[in-house]
Amino acid sequence: MAMARVHAKRSRHHGLLVVVVLSAILLLPVAAATAAAVAVAEGEGDNRSSLGATGNEEGKMVSGAEPGGGGLVVEDEFAGGFGSLDSMLQWAIGNSDPEKLKENAADVQKLSTDELLKRRMEIKELMEKLKMPSDADLMKIAIADLNNSSISLEDRQRALQELLVLVEPIDNANDLDKVGGLVAVIKDLNNENEEIRTTSAWVLGKASQNNAFVQNQILGYGALARLVKMGYATSTEEVAKALYAISALIRDNVNGQDAFCSEDGNAMLQYILVSNNIDIRLQKKAVFLVTDLADFQLNSGKSGLPFLSDRLFLKSLVAMLSRFDLDLQEKVLLAIKSLLKLPSTDAADFESCNLDSVLYRLGVQLEELASEEQKEYAGEVDDLRREVQMLFQSKLREGTRTAL
Repeated sequence: MAMARVHAKRSRHHGLLVVVVLSAILLLPVAAATAAAVAVAEGEGDNRSSLGATGNEEGKMVSGAEPGGGGLVVEDEFAGGFGSLDSMLQWAIGNSDPEKLKENAADVQKLSTDELLKRRMEIKELMEKLKMPSDADLMKIAIADLNNSSISLEDRQRALQELLVLVEPIDNANDLDKVGGLVAVIKDLNNENEEIRTTSAWVLGKASQNNAFVQNQILGYGALARLVKMGYATSTEEVAKALYAISALIRDNVNGQDAFCSEDGNAMLQYILVSNNIDIRLQKKAVFLVTDLADFQLNSGKSGLPFLSDRLFLKSLVAMLSRFDLDLQEKVLLAIKSLLKLPSTDAADFESCNLDSVLYRLGVQLEELASEEQKEYAGEVDDLRREVQMLFQSKLREGTRTAL
């Protein structure tokens, strides 16, 4: 039944695609439509395979918003495989007969204003009769599939991928809970299939990104606890999307950050930081989240994340400077810089982590880089290292004066 609905949906959307392309051509100014047609007819745009590929490639992948996020989402064909109306129009022109286009262009030029208006009205009426589905309709179809316990894993994954695209506009994200979408997606965080869990976390992250309204809705359903547990998964992709969703949920959200602490999210972060067998990309994401949380505390003047000044946690962070990866070292230095600026952070705790000697060794290491390609970047990282060292020494002196 689910497959039948999916196939029916595809057929309807492909039929609509034709109408949309016709509408685009007829609703364009005559001069623009004529110029496009003539250009293709004369060979300027007659690259049918590349135009067709452009549309497909635009609709093939949607990457995670978070930096360095892996994974792909292959869009379903509800958009006809095209990323935009413009790509639909290009495909239609590129796959048309050049001579026929030239004839049609000549015919268009002969149309009067009234005749052109009539054509536009005919297309408009046809589109209304076909009842092109709204985003809300498409979300309801996808959610109905998720609520169907007998649906195949392939169709369930396809429904989640459709939601991933649909929730990007903030209005759609705000409506997701109204149509039962959040409950259905959160439920799939517990699915036995790793790919389903991963995409579900991705959808939640995408819907809640920079959206306090949806953040609070998801937090209200208690999804954060499950996302934190996913941070211990053995799959790099699952952990990456869990971190992405967590970051989106608690960014600039005090309630979310409190919930993160209550669910021992700091233990999950420390586990990622200290584990030698963890993909370094995940460690970079974890460090980035630490910086984000520290910057929020600094800019908002709020305090409520005691783990940011925990000596064991700081030691785990400082130890990462010994790992030879310039990008990781830069991210760790930025995190330490933000943490040193927090009033709640004691420089003595960093001193107990041997921060000064670690920074010195890092400086020597950066100077000894042999590759010319790395030297410029290494110089930038070294400048940041010096800045952190000065900030650390300044805060250490300030602490000593206060103690006296």
